[in-house]
Amino acid sequence: MGDSLHIRSEIGRLKKVMLHRPGREFLNLSPDSMGRLLFDDIPYLAAAQEEHDRFAELLRENDVEVLYLDQLVAESIASNATAREELLDGWLAQSGVSSPSVLEAVKDRLERTEDPLVLVDKLIEGIRADELELCASGACRSLADVVAAGGNERGGLLIDPIPNLYFTRDPFSIIGQGVSLNSMWSVTRRREPLFGQIVFKHHPVYAGAPVWHEPGHEASGCIEGGDILVLGPSTIGIGISERTDASGIDALAETLLWGSPASGVDRVLAFSIPRKRSCMHLDTVFTQLDVDAFLVHPGILETLKVFELTRGVSAGSTAIRSLEGMPLESVLADAIGVDSVRIYECGGGDPLAAAREQWNDGANTLAVSPGKVIVYQRNSVTNDLLYKGGFDLIEVPSSELSRGRGGPHCMSMAFEREDL
Repeated sequence: MGDSLHIRSEIGRLKKVMLHRPGREFLNLSPDSMGRLLFDDIPYLAAAQEEHDRFAELLRENDVEVLYLDQLVAESIASNATAREELLDGWLAQSGVSSPSVLEAVKDRLERTEDPLVLVDKLIEGIRADELELCASGACRSLADVVAAGGNERGGLLIDPIPNLYFTRDPFSIIGQGVSLNSMWSVTRRREPLFGQIVFKHHPVYAGAPVWHEPGHEASGCIEGGDILVLGPSTIGIGISERTDASGIDALAETLLWGSPASGVDRVLAFSIPRKRSCMHLDTVFTQLDVDAFLVHPGILETLKVFELTRGVSAGSTAIRSLEGMPLESVLADAIGVDSVRIYECGGGDPLAAAREQWNDGANTLAVSPGKVIVYQRNSVTNDLLYKGGFDLIEVPSSELSRGRGGPHCMSMAFEREDL
């Protein structure tokens, strides 16, 4: 059950990780839709799959068990009618279709898909308007139905795909032995946490894990997993970013600090980074390499602010302290319990290289063990800096995967690491 999850650091030897292999959802990207679906370009699916398969292969070569999100969801609904119904109802509610007759037709189409894995992959792929022939069957009873059925408002799509799901770091986050089901910033990603809800409620292995946070945009702000770093057994770092706001951090911090069962967390560090797409999440500008080493995009250093959240005097309250004036090195050393830390700058001190390679996720690394780190092959300046620093790098080909603006850390959700 929940004890199958165990994450107390970003660098302890990685034992189990969850990925999502890009699928036909990429084929439903178009120049007209990619903006609202948070893409700057359209990856070539076959090459992206080859690169992703190599990523998974490299993880396995380092004794990491690789799980796949669609398979976990399929296993959760395979023999559980309630879970299947929850998945379909939740997905349809967030589909963006308001016409009852169109929704009924879509639901009927999905309910006739018997194979659980085929169904889950279809939910991720999205539905084209020409798949159902809605009006030809007499289902359209209004002008709104006709417009929806034609997909005219979505460039031929009846229901959008979920192409960002290969960034499995974001929709939910493993912290300790529990999970934060995150509240996504963008409408296009708000169906993603639903898959985590199904897994952690119904999966035969992972059901029953403590839930530290659940989606609730109006009530508790937004928080995404790319902004959450487990710095140690009792300290969590969270970015205040383009996609995670202070209200979201407040909500998660309250549960981590005061919830039952206990999370083991007694301190949350909130890192305020530039709120723009080039920074996006904390892990796109800042990741841990070793017990005393971090990789940082230098563009955040001049404006970075850090706040410490701990338990307040009264039950359920939070004490907040600004760490302004405290060097980042000191903040991090204190957070992870070492005398000092080494900070490496993405781009190696060259501002053009830093901007270029950070855009291509040069600062977004995934440690498989202390000092052994998966990086994107294309970021040669930063990688050379890390090689010279003595790190053992595992390079992943990334010409297509990087088009979605996410690196090895973004593409993985660690389920289990050894304690340091």
